[in-house]
Amino acid sequence: MNGKIIGGFLVLTAAVAGAAMYYLQVYAFYRPVEVSSPAAAIRLMSLGGVQEAMLTSDFEGIDADSSPLRFRGCFVTPMTLAMLSETFESYEDPTPLVAPSWFDCFDADRIGADLESGAALAFLSEKNIHPGVDRVVAVYPDGRAYTWHQLNESAEK
Repeated sequence: MNGKIIGGFLVLTAAVAGAAMYYLQVYAFYRPVEVSSPAAAIRLMSLGGVQEAMLTSDFEGIDADSSPLRFRGCFVTPMTLAMLSETFESYEDPTPLVAPSWFDCFDADRIGADLESGAALAFLSEKNIHPGVDRVVAVYPDGRAYTWHQLNESAEK
């Protein structure tokens, strides 16, 4: 009888711990990025090495203080890919990180596939926005754009 009680307690404890861990990873630390906050001000690095503000509208974003890699954003820009390509620094090896499933506008798998196929282009927004972390912006021809943070080469050392 005591073994059943102890076993049941262990199973219940594991289930509660698993549910808490899931909640903490997917929901607890994320917060919406307000449109008026500095994080929502998207900038791009020009070919001359100067950051310039990007024209944006309809910004939706999330972030968390627990990790610099948790930032994600979706927005629209009137800037054309031709103008962006001629004016701003492209980003080598962009790799969008998966967002929580409840943040509907950001689909990392689709964005990554479109970047590989050339359906979207990636640009450097901010180098070392946090030590070892860059902000990257991906833009589609129709003006849809996405931004995220990813580790850079200095983080790998």
